[in-house]
Amino acid sequence: MSSVFQPESLCPPPQQCRRLGGAFELRLPLRAQLCSRPGASSAGAVQDIYALLQRARRQGWIGTVDAFTAETADDISLRIELSQAERPQGFELFFAEPQLVLRAADLAGVRHGLALLGQIFAGRARDDHGRVTLPALHIRDWPDFSARGLMLDISRTRVPTRAWLMELLDTLEGLRINQLQLYTEHTFAYPGHERVWGDASPLTSDDILALDAAAHERGIELIPNQQSFGHMHRWLIHEPYRALAEVPEGVEHAFSRSREPFALCPLDPGTLPFVTGLMDQLLPHFRSRQFNVGGDETFDLGLGRSRSACEERGKGRVYLDFLQQLEREVRGRGRRMQFWGDIILQHPELIGELPREAIAMEWGYDADHPFAQNLARFAASGLEFHVCPGTSSWQSFGGRTENMLSNIAAAAEAGHAAGAQGLLVTDWGDRGHLQPHVTLYPGLLSAAALSWNARARDRVRESLSNWLDQWVFADPRRRLGECLLELGRAHEWSGARSTNGTALFFLIAFAKAEFPHPRTQNLSLEGLHECLERLSSVRTRLETAQPARETDQDAGRWIGGMLAFSCRLGIARLRAGAGVALEGLPHSQARLLAGELEHLIDEHQRLWHVHDRPGGWSESSSWLREPQRALQRAQQQPQQPQR
Repeated sequence: MSSVFQPESLCPPPQQCRRLGGAFELRLPLRAQLCSRPGASSAGAVQDIYALLQRARRQGWIGTVDAFTAETADDISLRIELSQAERPQGFELFFAEPQLVLRAADLAGVRHGLALLGQIFAGRARDDHGRVTLPALHIRDWPDFSARGLMLDISRTRVPTRAWLMELLDTLEGLRINQLQLYTEHTFAYPGHERVWGDASPLTSDDILALDAAAHERGIELIPNQQSFGHMHRWLIHEPYRALAEVPEGVEHAFSRSREPFALCPLDPGTLPFVTGLMDQLLPHFRSRQFNVGGDETFDLGLGRSRSACEERGKGRVYLDFLQQLEREVRGRGRRMQFWGDIILQHPELIGELPREAIAMEWGYDADHPFAQNLARFAASGLEFHVCPGTSSWQSFGGRTENMLSNIAAAAEAGHAAGAQGLLVTDWGDRGHLQPHVTLYPGLLSAAALSWNARARDRVRESLSNWLDQWVFADPRRRLGECLLELGRAHEWSGARSTNGTALFFLIAFAKAEFPHPRTQNLSLEGLHECLERLSSVRTRLETAQPARETDQDAGRWIGGMLAFSCRLGIARLRAGAGVALEGLPHSQARLLAGELEHLIDEHQRLWHVHDRPGGWSESSSWLREPQRALQRAQQQPQQPQR
């Protein structure tokens, strides 16, 4: 508990925060009153705000809520004014005796102002009479992006429990995030399609309805998301869906370890009815009038059944024709289509033909992604567009801290300059979704801060560790956030560089491939030993953390253990030499590594079942079981004489 409030602790950081000099005291819980200037509100808005204040009472810093009036009683300590002068979603706060004044133009502005006040009063020390001391401040605040969202991958094995998703909604509300998408390939329980999702522990109709209602109560739009072109391999590996595939016999792709059909064939007469059938089952569960149809990475388009059409009309034209069909179907169901913009950017001459109501989602996950160049093309077309960086958590165990910070900051700055309406930060689960949920939060808080205040790059870097411990982990020792950010730098200590993941992750994901794999180049004994030494220091500090949830600390321990194991595996392989298979490691090393990995697999299983449904664990753990089995086989191989 702290008795001194520091504006630097606020996430997102305010656009304008001016100290007025001096300090004043307030008694908690506050007595709140709604007021309005003539013409600035409606009876409906007042009722919505009154309901919002009743929800805020659960946090304990608001007590009595007075009915709407233009007069102010002497003992009012929080006065809320509705004023047309403020920007949409913006608000103004005066911290001065004898009361606080919160002024906003709309319900969203009041909600965001209350969220900021909630951060100020959370954990604030009170004296014996319930009083807190605050500096006199004047805050004017508004978002740089009207849409500020998170997209969470729930299709690469991890499907979170409803309870965890409800906790996530509370976190998003506090961070003033107002959109959430759950990236879906096959993990909604579509009636009649049980063969596809039967083993995946999918979200059910009841789950979505409950989440949609809870999101709405928190001012968050839950936007439906269903892949509708590429990334349909989870469907197309089964009959009778395989007949709809572009390449029914399968292709090599980055999201599976075997040849599989990947994209739908846009020319098949059954494709559009199949996709619209999914729409008709999914969309009624959502209040949102938007729908993300995906459409990215259709890299097998033109390699199979549409080859002749692509050669005759052009691959871009075939792609655009199907996207236009999807948009008509989405619009006919009263929704507005979002789509990933990567494919149409390969055919910039066609961007002007995109449906005018479509929303282009420009994604890129490297620090040097050309956001400005790509956004300029969408801006010139007149389309609405959103910018979509990533949390950099996937294919890493513990994240990629520096890439994440640079990627999100670059996206926010380029998006704000180009006129993007939204920023959507994405969190993926490629190759088994092995990273625990704690790796989501550094990118989420960074995106929350920068989608609200796009110029806050330096503040994010300076404050992120403290924000994590204060607003996510509730760690009074201020250790867990710091240690997680350091674990996200471990791959750099090894000296190896990789894109869209880390060499330490790929040492395990490609353990069965010929060594060194292209994704594990530039590893050195010196770098791996240095990484182990620095990891040891971080893991020691991690033991002093005291987060509210011990499982958050356990997840950090597991990340540290996986990174250390990967270093030791890399050292063993470098010593064995290029071209030596995992089964060729010396018996003693293989035995030690196999035992270490067995413990990590057991802990992976225990942590999985804290926040995730059981369906995807077997597939996720197979990415660890495969190298473990190879290490076990190594112990049974004839020992080669030492040179």
